[in-house]
Amino acid sequence: MSFPPTPKNQKRYLLLLSLLFPAALLSSCGSKGANEQAAGAGAPPPAEIPVISVMEQPAVTFTDYSASIEGKVNVDIRPQVDGYLDKIFVDEGAHVQAGQPLFKINDRVYQEQLNTANASMESAKAKLRTAQIEVDKITPLVKNKVVSEVQLSTAQANFSEAQAAVSQAKSSIASAKINIGFSLIKAPISGFIGKIPKRVGNLISKGEAEPMTTLSDTREVYTYFAMSEPAFLHFNAQIPGSSMAEKLKKLPPVSLILADGTTYPQKGKIQIVDGQFDKNTGSISLRAVFPNPQGLLRSGNTGKVRLEENHAQALMVPKASTMDVQDKIFVYFVGPGNKLQRRAITVSGKSGNNYLISDGLKKGETIVFSGLDGLAEEAVIKPKPLNTDSVYRAQ
Repeated sequence: MSFPPTPKNQKRYLLLLSLLFPAALLSSCGSKGANEQAAGAGAPPPAEIPVISVMEQPAVTFTDYSASIEGKVNVDIRPQVDGYLDKIFVDEGAHVQAGQPLFKINDRVYQEQLNTANASMESAKAKLRTAQIEVDKITPLVKNKVVSEVQLSTAQANFSEAQAAVSQAKSSIASAKINIGFSLIKAPISGFIGKIPKRVGNLISKGEAEPMTTLSDTREVYTYFAMSEPAFLHFNAQIPGSSMAEKLKKLPPVSLILADGTTYPQKGKIQIVDGQFDKNTGSISLRAVFPNPQGLLRSGNTGKVRLEENHAQALMVPKASTMDVQDKIFVYFVGPGNKLQRRAITVSGKSGNNYLISDGLKKGETIVFSGLDGLAEEAVIKPKPLNTDSVYRAQ
């Protein structure tokens, strides 16, 4: 806008400026105040987040090892004679006592062998009596020099041969009786019967590879498991003693976790450590024995042997205070100015719902306790300290 430089126009121009300037000034001040008010309303206070301090306290950790279970005594029941199976006195899975009949093999062949041996015995005895009579008859004749000594020697030789025949007949009788005894198969030990693949009428042979059944004494069971070389070295270092025998005596009892995840009520004891590592797997075998008074465990069962380790002082954080990201475990550390820092930690074990930490945190440092999913690194929070002792006990 321009005005001619006349006195009248200059007056109008000054009047217009005097009217516009206060309005613009008020408009500018009002806009600035509104912006400042809007900015203040858009910055909410920091969220209040529960936090705890990292603590050291006593802990118990455990390690599970896959295990196979066998009866303390497992006996393959095999026939000692050939023949047809006449009777099966037990059923699969039954518990039997030592000496109890299990199977009966047809023994007619062996009965005939016994009859033949008895007949041979009678014949041998008769020949022995005849030979004895001959010796008794010739002996005085030789003394009176009626017959030569050669005839007496011949008679004595016949007598010795008859004696040998009697002994042979006795042996045949004993052998036939043994075979007849073998035809009735009895339990050598008390235990549980396994699978019975044969049925009545099957031909049984003592040369067969498959046993007639397996008998397991499970009053105690052996539980076999394996440790890797690093695990065994750590295990060995934790046990006091100058020899493995001393170490095994001082080992605490171990637990057995059954296939359904329950804990077997009886504690076990590690008795034996294998003498060498398996070159193919790099592991070493151990054997623990468990009492089995109720017969709950059977040969062929599987489970896990659980070894416990006591820690006098261990640095721990609750599992609820961690998050898994690409096979790594993180916590949110509360740094200066209450800013969050995501920090990776190294877990060396687990005790209840707490992780044992070997690296990544120090005693007394503050971390976020829960609700990690909605947090972001470098975010500012308002810490809400929790009772750390109560938190750890609850975990």
